[in-house]
Amino acid sequence: MTGLDRRPAAATDATLPRGPLAGFAAGSLGMGVWVTVPGLLLLYFLTDVLAVGPWLAGLALLLPKIADVLLHPWVGHRADVEQTRRGNRRRLLLLGCALPVAFAALFAVPGGLTGAPAAAWVAVFFIAGNLLFAAYQVPYLSTPADLRIGYHERTRLMAFRMVVLTLGILVSGLLAPLLTGGDAATRGGYQRMGVVLAVGMLVAMLVGVAGIARLRGSAPGSTASGHGGWRALRTALRDRQFRWLVAAYLAMSTTTHLVLAGVPYYAEYELRAPGLTTVLVAAFVAPALLVTPAWLVVARRVGKQRALLGAQGAFAIGSLVLAVGRPAGLPVLVTAVAVLGVAFAGMQLLPFSMLPDVIRAASNSGSTGAGTYTGVWTATEATGAALGPYAYALCLTVGGFVASTAGESPVQPDAALAAVRYGFGLLPAVAMLAALLLQRRYTLDATARAAS
Repeated sequence: MTGLDRRPAAATDATLPRGPLAGFAAGSLGMGVWVTVPGLLLLYFLTDVLAVGPWLAGLALLLPKIADVLLHPWVGHRADVEQTRRGNRRRLLLLGCALPVAFAALFAVPGGLTGAPAAAWVAVFFIAGNLLFAAYQVPYLSTPADLRIGYHERTRLMAFRMVVLTLGILVSGLLAPLLTGGDAATRGGYQRMGVVLAVGMLVAMLVGVAGIARLRGSAPGSTASGHGGWRALRTALRDRQFRWLVAAYLAMSTTTHLVLAGVPYYAEYELRAPGLTTVLVAAFVAPALLVTPAWLVVARRVGKQRALLGAQGAFAIGSLVLAVGRPAGLPVLVTAVAVLGVAFAGMQLLPFSMLPDVIRAASNSGSTGAGTYTGVWTATEATGAALGPYAYALCLTVGGFVASTAGESPVQPDAALAAVRYGFGLLPAVAMLAALLLQRRYTLDATARAAS
């Protein structure tokens, strides 16, 4: 199926035109910056620029996410209220467009702050940014469930989104270290990076708002969103299929963010070349631009569930190679990171296209609306984004990693160097195997596929 197909579409399986699809996907370009840059640089920014101890740095990134567990479902409820009252979720989307301001402030730590005060500054603006991100992300990801489209078209919609999200992750992941000044990064460099990327975020997110409006005109769905509040939340949490999908995604999100947080450390302390951070990020993200269409084909042939299990297995295998470290040789390690990138593409496309399948099944049984389900989902994603860096920070703490300010080069103990390597390879492999086992308990895919 393509945007140029002229075959008649079933009433529940409209074909979306490419223009609105591209506009919708553009919103992910801005979201990709928030998803990537804090996860990639914030832990390193705290420990190696602001002299924050790794345990406190990990805590500063974890605590703001605890609030997300409550905030995201609440935002989801508000999104459902907006959908029922106004027929769209536009007001929340526009509120979320203030996210770039919080992003810029996150890296604009005043010059006199180091240690605990600097960690507090980052934590405050991380909380604000997470709330604004939820205001945009929840209604944005509710779009596939709001539209009158079927099983495969929901995957196609998410494939467009995934390609552009990957582009945002890749561009921001490559630009951010360069804009900070690379090996000679300073506070001013981080501030410059924050402002430059914030401008790009704002433009992309506004284009996304317009794209969603056009999609709603192409395949309008029901404006009703069922019941809300705690009743809606209880209904979502009692949904067995949703629980297993969310549990597996929590493990996936934690693992991928752990790897992302570990990239600068692995490049500097294991590979002894900080400049390789950009190479590793590119190897992790760039494959998704090429393989996302392939994952779409695989999902059509074998189903989303089987394709996702394959992606999880590949990620675990690639992680084990990284645990070997420098003796494996740079070409082998970069290839292993590329394998992780191929798997990462599948783990972004497939769960996000399975979520609206779950929501559609729930709505067919008279259950709750898309916003509540999506709010719980994004809270899970945010929790994983915090647990990943925190888990890596704990590894560094156990190994006795020595924090520093910009320009300092303390000698790290052997245990800390081992923690850098095993935290980047062995721990992600174990966590991804847990995700695979959880994912096997999800059984809706065959039914959803047959009903399409």
